[in-house]
Amino acid sequence: MLDFNAPEFLVVAIVALLVIGPKDLPKAMRFVGHWVGKARGVARQFRSGFDNMVREAELAEMEKKWAEENARIMRDYPPEKALPAPVYDPNPEGTVPAAVEPEDAPPATVEPPALKSEAADAAIDEVPAKPARKQRAPRKKAAS
Repeated sequence: MLDFNAPEFLVVAIVALLVIGPKDLPKAMRFVGHWVGKARGVARQFRSGFDNMVREAELAEMEKKWAEENARIMRDYPPEKALPAPVYDPNPEGTVPAAVEPEDAPPATVEPPALKSEAADAAIDEVPAKPARKQRAPRKKAAS
């Protein structure tokens, strides 16, 4: 691209000031800025399109490598040589869980829950009354 350093840019600015004149210089700078912006937009669009093409080519290459590697793995380890599927053993230690009782064990006894007393029921049923609200004094109307 164009490469301007400070002294070159200063020379171009002085020549533009002398050739165009101070009166028409802002209009000329807007015109040049407009076209530079359009050129940058076209360059950015071209670069993004090129980057997308490169990215798609790399993706296709990676998919090809993955397919080759998958084929190699399947060739080296065919399905009939694969290990059998693991069997789930819910009790790997071989111990009897606490919830399961042996057949010759006596039945477990469970005490029934204690009954509530009538006094406790009466205390629960009584709800304290809410205190009465105070009456507000009526508002006075503002004089107009």
